[in-house]
Amino acid sequence: MSQPSDVSTRRTLLKRTLATTVGAIALPTFIPRTFLFGDEPPPSRRIQVAQIGCGRMGMADMGGVMASTLSRVVAVCDLDRKRLENAKLAVEKHYTAKKGESVAEVKAYHDYHEVLARPDIDAVIISTPDHWHAQIAVEAALAGKDLYVQKPLTYSIAEAIALRKVVQAKQRILQTGSQQRSESPFTSFRIASEAARNGRLGKLQRVLIGIGRDKRSGKPPVAQPVPSTFDYETWLGCAPEQPYMEGRVHPQGSLGRPGWITTEDFGLGMITNWGAHHLDIAHWGMGMELGGPTSIQGSATFMKDDLWTVHDNYHVEMQYANGVVVELDNRHENGIRFEGTDGWAFCKRSDAKVTASDGNAGDAPKVEPLRASKPSVLTDVGAQDQRWPSSPNHYADWLESILSRKAPIAPVEQSARSLEACAAAWIAMKLQRKLTWDPVTESFPGDAEANALCGRPARKPIYDIHAIMAKAGIS
Repeated sequence: MSQPSDVSTRRTLLKRTLATTVGAIALPTFIPRTFLFGDEPPPSRRIQVAQIGCGRMGMADMGGVMASTLSRVVAVCDLDRKRLENAKLAVEKHYTAKKGESVAEVKAYHDYHEVLARPDIDAVIISTPDHWHAQIAVEAALAGKDLYVQKPLTYSIAEAIALRKVVQAKQRILQTGSQQRSESPFTSFRIASEAARNGRLGKLQRVLIGIGRDKRSGKPPVAQPVPSTFDYETWLGCAPEQPYMEGRVHPQGSLGRPGWITTEDFGLGMITNWGAHHLDIAHWGMGMELGGPTSIQGSATFMKDDLWTVHDNYHVEMQYANGVVVELDNRHENGIRFEGTDGWAFCKRSDAKVTASDGNAGDAPKVEPLRASKPSVLTDVGAQDQRWPSSPNHYADWLESILSRKAPIAPVEQSARSLEACAAAWIAMKLQRKLTWDPVTESFPGDAEANALCGRPARKPIYDIHAIMAKAGIS
């Protein structure tokens, strides 16, 4: 295994070497990986990465990072021993089978604090349930690690603001798992949002978003014994105390869709689950990636007397300061439709469901993932048009940003705003009334009831991220 190292130290040494070689030529802000390393850098010169959370998305995220020659996964962490062993084996198998690689030494951890204490680990991937994103990410940033955090960025608005503050204070690179911003295989989102952003639709008036909906399980909430291989007490984290139910956590026999996604104490449902993806792109097209709505009207039905507890049917309308109305409704086709005075553009992932087990919006026939009122809306790119930065691969973009210290394609400043809009919509759905939101103060002015839902008390003091930040001198 490579010796303990710090990626910033390696980067400084590389810059000094290059400066000696090229004399007065300034080092570029973006350093192509082939210029630094060649096609196959040795493991000792790679970004050393730990995977925290080894479930469905964790294994996918880890695989995406292992595919890059810029990185080496050296540690895995999970509270489920079966998943932890599976992840460790997967990493060892990947590197052992790869031509020219040494046999991988991968450490497996139950406690993420042990991962963060390792000085040789440069970056962490956080693919835990939503209610754990903020605390691990805050502590990782305080430990000097760069971060890849699955979407939605955090569980709550208060957590998003807190995490952004810590990342900025510690000057960390954070990439959010909003893969729709990267080119492969999601070019449709970039093309449609660029058309809206650059006025090819005329004056933008409405954005219609469909994110599907979850359906009730049809099963009652029944307590079960905690598996001997699973640390449920720690898994609960900041969430309210409650008995273990496999259907509210994750399957014990597979990496299938986890139940925490549909349990409101752990995730807020499709409004943040897929809303974080689509509202993020809507903000791009609207020019509101650092802003938010000014008013929100929402309604929804919520699952009762069921194993699951999130919303099912919903309708939300959000007004933005530029006059655009964003409408989210489970009856809309899954995707994003930008409507302007001169035309419209629609983008989605594909004709498939959101995931194999997710509900989808309506029963629309198979359609193209990128459509418009006329072809020129999508193809007539002007010389002065604003273009999104190149990002062929979401994981590679993160790794290259770690080296260059250049902002990634989905930075914390923008993903925090996407989460805020989604969570504000959820708050309006819960309160069933119109709300006023101030994007500058990131609060509901004069509305104590709504502001109370921007965060929640931690179950135990050890899960209070604001206390953790205060101890580090960040408020």
